Formats: sequence, structure tokens, C-alpha cells
Amino acid sequence: MLEISISKICKNYGFGNILNNISFDVMNGEIVSIVGENGSGKSTLLKIIAKEENATSGSVAIRKNGTLGYLSQTSLEEDDNILVKDILYRSVKEIIDIENKLKEYENKMLGATEKELDNIIRKYSNLQEKFINIGGYEVSEKIGRIVTGFKIENLLELNYNNLSGGEKRIVSFAALIIKNPDILLLDEPTNHLDIETLEWLENYLINYKGTILIVSHDRYFLDKITKKTILLEEGNALVFNTNYSDFLIENDKRKNIEYKEYKEQQKEIKAMRESIKKLREFGRLAVPGGESFFKRANSIEKRLEKLEKINKPKEKKIIPLEFNYQNRSGKDVLVVTNLNISYDNKIIFNNANMKINYGEHICLIGKNGSGKSSLIKNILSSNNNIKLGSNVKIGYIPQEIVFDKDSIVYDLARKYFIGEESHLRSALFKFMFVGNDIYKKISSLSGGEKVRLKLFCLMQEEVNFLILDEPTNHIDITTREILEDTLNGYKGTILFVSHDRYFINKLATKIISIEKNKLFEYVGNYDDYRNQKKDY
Repeated sequence: MLEISISKICKNYGFGNILNNISFDVMNGEIVSIVGENGSGKSTLLKIIAKEENATSGSVAIRKNGTLGYLSQTSLEEDDNILVKDILYRSVKEIIDIENKLKEYENKMLGATEKELDNIIRKYSNLQEKFINIGGYEVSEKIGRIVTGFKIENLLELNYNNLSGGEKRIVSFAALIIKNPDILLLDEPTNHLDIETLEWLENYLINYKGTILIVSHDRYFLDKITKKTILLEEGNALVFNTNYSDFLIENDKRKNIEYKEYKEQQKEIKAMRESIKKLREFGRLAVPGGESFFKRANSIEKRLEKLEKINKPKEKKIIPLEFNYQNRSGKDVLVVTNLNISYDNKIIFNNANMKINYGEHICLIGKNGSGKSSLIKNILSSNNNIKLGSNVKIGYIPQEIVFDKDSIVYDLARKYFIGEESHLRSALFKFMFVGNDIYKKISSLSGGEKVRLKLFCLMQEEVNFLILDEPTNHIDITTREILEDTLNGYKGTILFVSHDRYFINKLATKIISIEKNKLFEYVGNYDDYRNQKKDY
């Protein structure tokens, strides 16, 4: 059954079409991802489907009587003094209203006459049937399951407007799926979720009885739940009936075919132009009888004019970041022995132990609040139970990278650059600061640009132990791929915290998991860790 039909959608903000005659269909029950570079119109398309924005032209058709729910990237303010639990139950207002009405009828039955009782029972039975059909008796269990899955039990009695931005968004997401619309439009739904919650969400959405459109940078998440991918590229929409990883393979094949067709046509065009030139030269030399050469030249020229030109395919340019590496550390980079940490009588670590060797790429994972940030803070500061090895030089990239916002990229880089200033431009180019990018204000940089600039600064200091706290937050897929390639080529040691399981799979040689206030080691990447956990 057709659920959504997008027909010739265009969107223009006054400087050319972001979306250009986009058309595609989504069938009932499909889980579809929308991918593309930053600025390709992914979020704009979701807003148009959700009627949050109007298209410049074209139309969106939703199945008759189909209900729609939209999770935007921003959380909304609510009325003062509204509690989180009220927002969740507001999502099933009709069920709550019917439940209250049923209770009202039950109370009336107690003091009713026989004649009144028959009438009340009839109304009660009809309403109860409706209550059953819309899942009334399951709603409390369902809300409890979703509250537990999103880990928001401790937020229920809090004022919604007093929550952090991340907490508000999680509550809004929970309220949306409690409402159970036929169509879910999800813009970056995995933001602010830890790995355990992500895995719960994946299972929930896979079994969701509805249609889902997703914009996400979480490639592992897309691989797990989607079987259809829509690529927005240069204003157009291309449909692939695959998950994200298979889409990458199919898209590369498409680009190779398109580039081959483009090259073949360019050869054909060149040959036709040469023929036109030669025929006209022959026509000028042949006297009399030159008219036939000119006719043939004109005929080829008309064919050339009518030829539908193939545009040169856009090449994806990924420039791996480069950095010098000279001073390595000793074999033992970090040793944690019987570490104890507690806050406000809450035990975070109890006799925890860990060892990191030179060259290892270790991912630190654990539930939100399990102590990942506490461990990093203690590594960065002096702690008697944490010993750094010989010649270890730490470079740290926090979740929120802070520079002097009024600085210029070039000026900041110059303070750190080792070498002659004449070579600085070339060094910045290797970190993808090209042309006028070097004169950007720090305050205008994207998340990915800040990560690249921070890495540039650290590499000038020749650090040999990188500690990264959620390095893929706020960066697009292309920049993540660049970061993966760069860090895989880094000869030093890496300890990183991440919820991006695709990134972990690409980079990690070992997982250290925080479990029951202790540190447990698992050799391999994230998938290896999951397989080892299953065997226990």
C-alpha cells in the first residue's frame, strides 16, 4: 500500500533549488533512510513532508487517514510547570479520556436504578469495545516499556522545561512513539542516546507497525534497521533498495558507470567536432562540389546540438588528514590499578584495573553515567592509581571543543605550527582548510572543522597518546570517514569514547567496557565485543 508519494518537489530559498523536481514513493511498513552531504536538503525534505515548511512547487500526498509524527533536531518549549509524565500521557490523550469516562460509568452503576443501569451498561460496553480496539488496556504497560527503554524513569516527576536540551529531545521522542503514528519522520533520532538505548531503539523500530523515514549520521543504526536508501545529490533523489553499507557499494558502481558513459560521450563529441571541422575544410578546398561536404558537416552539427549531454559526475574528494609522528612512547602507555572513585556516596569505580599498550586503539564504552568521563578526567589529572608510561604525551579532544571564538583559523594555526610560516598554508591544506577557509572565524566553524583544527594543533605538539571524547558528535558522514582513515593511520595510541558503533568497528582494536563499577577488556571491535558478550 502506498503511504507517501513525493511528486516533483522543488525548494528554493532564493539562491537556487536545494531540492529539484524530487519524486519517490514510500510504501506501508518501509523503513527508509535519507542520506546526502550537509546542505543537500535532508532535513528540509522531512519538514516539507511534516508540513513544517512549504515546498516551492510540487506536492506531497499522504495515505488517507494516515497519521504522522515528526521528531525535529530541536526540542520545543512547553507550558510552565508541565511534568514529563504529563507530556508522555498527553500522547495518548484519547485513551486517557476514554478510561476516565469508563470509570465515570462504573461509579454511576453503583447507585443506578434497574432502568438506568441497562442504559449505562450499553454505553459502557460500546465505549469499552472502542477502548480495547485502540489498545487501552495495554497503554500503561507500553508507556512503562518505552520509559524504561529510553531510561527516563528518573525524569517523570520533573518539570519538562527544567531539563537539558538532550533530555527534552529524548522525552519528545518517547512521547512521539507512545502516540504511535502511522508514519514516523525522524531527524537524527540517535542523538544523546547511549549504546544500550540505541540497541533497544533499533529492536523497537524494526518491530514498529508503521512507516519510518530517517535522517541520521549513525551508519550502524541505518544498516541495522533500513532496507531502502534515498540519496539526495545535487538537488535530485536517487532510490536504492538497500541498507547504508550496500548503498555505498551500489552508489560507487553507479558513479563508475556514469563516469564511463561521460568519458565515452566526450570521445564521441570530440570525434564529431573534428569531423565537422574536416568536412568544412574539404568543402572550402573542393571547387566545384564543395556543397556536399558542407551539408554533411551541417548534418553532424545538428546531431551534436540535439545530443543530450551527460554532465560530468561529481567526484567525491576525500583528502586524508596527515600529521607528523616522531616521538613514540614506551610499551606501557597507561596502567590503572585498584581505582576507586565515588561521588555523593555513589560508587563509580571499585578496585577497577586497566592496562593500555603502545599502538592500541581502545574504545571505552558504558551506559550514560557509568563513569566514562570520570575516568578520562582522572587520567588527565594526577591520580595515584593511574600511571602513565615513559615518554607519554597526551593530546585530548573533548566533546565540546573550545577555541577563542574571535580568532581566525590561520592565526590560531600559526601559534602551534612547527616550521616556517611559508609552509603553513600547505600544512593546513592537508587538514582540508583550503583557499579562503583559512580566514574563517573560529565561531563560524562546523563541528567537523573544529575537530580537524584541534587535530592540527595537537599534531604540531607531536602527541603520542590521543584521548578523544565522542569525536564524531556534530560531524557529517564524510568527515567521519576522513577521521576514521586518519586515525587508523596514526602510529600512536588512542583511547576514545564513542556511541558510534560503525566508527568503533572501523577503529577499535580493543573494547574496555564499564560494568558493575569495574573495567572489562574485550579484544577486537564492537561486533567482536557483542559476540563475546553473547557467549558469556
